[in-house]
Amino acid sequence: MAEASHPPETLNSVLNIHHRHRQNLRDPEDPLGLRGGFVGKRSLAAEMVVGLGPPPQKMGIERVEVGERGLVALKNIRKGEKLLFVPPSLVITADSEWSCTEAGEVLKRNSVPDWPLLATYLIGEASLMQSSRWSNYISALPRSPIHFYTVLFPTAFLYHFRTRAELDKYLEASQIRERAIERINDVTGTYNDLRLRIFSKHPHLFPEEVFNMETFKWSFGILFSRLVRLPSMDEKIALVPWADMLNHSCEGVVFTTDRTYQPSEQVFISYGKKSNGELLLSYGFVPREGTNPNDKVELLLSLKKSDKCYKEKSEAMKKHGLSTSQCFPIQITGWPLELMAYAYLVVSPPSMSQHFEEIAAVASNKTTSKKDIRYPELEEQALQFILDSCEASISKYSKFLQESGSMDLDVTSPKQLNRRVFLKQLAVDLCTSERRILFRTQYILRRRLRDIRSGELRALRIFDGFRKLFK
Repeated sequence: MAEASHPPETLNSVLNIHHRHRQNLRDPEDPLGLRGGFVGKRSLAAEMVVGLGPPPQKMGIERVEVGERGLVALKNIRKGEKLLFVPPSLVITADSEWSCTEAGEVLKRNSVPDWPLLATYLIGEASLMQSSRWSNYISALPRSPIHFYTVLFPTAFLYHFRTRAELDKYLEASQIRERAIERINDVTGTYNDLRLRIFSKHPHLFPEEVFNMETFKWSFGILFSRLVRLPSMDEKIALVPWADMLNHSCEGVVFTTDRTYQPSEQVFISYGKKSNGELLLSYGFVPREGTNPNDKVELLLSLKKSDKCYKEKSEAMKKHGLSTSQCFPIQITGWPLELMAYAYLVVSPPSMSQHFEEIAAVASNKTTSKKDIRYPELEEQALQFILDSCEASISKYSKFLQESGSMDLDVTSPKQLNRRVFLKQLAVDLCTSERRILFRTQYILRRRLRDIRSGELRALRIFDGFRKLFK
């Protein structure tokens, strides 16, 4: 794709057609317009940043079966064809120019890291509405959580599950809940730190009606779902307007296809090798069961305090960055060596105390030594321990799925009911996909244990036969 002779320097100069302008008035109860929905259906060329000027239309935004709205090919698109080019001047980074220069200078003087700086930048620019150079881009970002469940406009779970109580209720069966809580705590802590150190001291630059917890959840949700790291720009983290699947070039960011598309066929984007839980955390949706080859579930393994070597084992774990309750990823195709090593450590008898540190090192994935350790004498115990943990987890998932049918029947408000039905469906989809992996793991573990035990039985019978010969 040839370089533009005069690439546009602002979004407004490029994206000025088919745009539904908002009035430059601020609702005091909703300064960023977060309670509105998406802008209407538009021509893609009206929204996409193209360093070459408007190209022929190749895609359009239409309603689709998966994700409510999506990109659909308007003409034949060849494999490897470039659909979108974004010049560096239209990429949002921590170095981008602030409309309110003084606000940007205050944050940089206080050495605010890139993530919270970009979150604050996004809120500030959104509050300016049409006065911001990014108004056309920001106006198309997700606002209303009921519209977040889309392929084209995903956002993070932050705006779905608004409270700790909702996380505890809807994600109680999944280990992804702990990561969700950690992420919410990080955002809350970041906002509280900025409010205490900076916002409260400069209220004329950072008024609370604009820079508050609600708007920070919105902006961090946008960052979690859209922020990328660009090798072509010295590894800077950036928002790249209109590009969701990115390849890098020295001139900017290019959006290309990985296969051929026919007219009226939906064009999908890839978010990388992420599990369904990770997709929910970062993008706010869960793929259909069985459609994600990278799906996995976190299995919790724990060392009991009643273990005879609890002190020695827990010290070995701590030394290698492990906890006495540790999660390991399981896929439909199997589990990692680290999980097996952790199980070996948990079931190891006192006579193996000299091996505790060696096993813990392998379980931590922080060693260069041989990782494929095997202890045949512990194999059956270790597999049984993993099976017990797996079945305990399956029980939690099954209980949640069974009880989910009667959830939220006491809600009378149609608006609240719609939202809770949406949250429940996300949780049910996630739990169903994760339990599927656990069921497969349970089957494999039971089969391996059966083979071990039947092999031991055959060996005993052979031994008894030899013994009878010599009587």
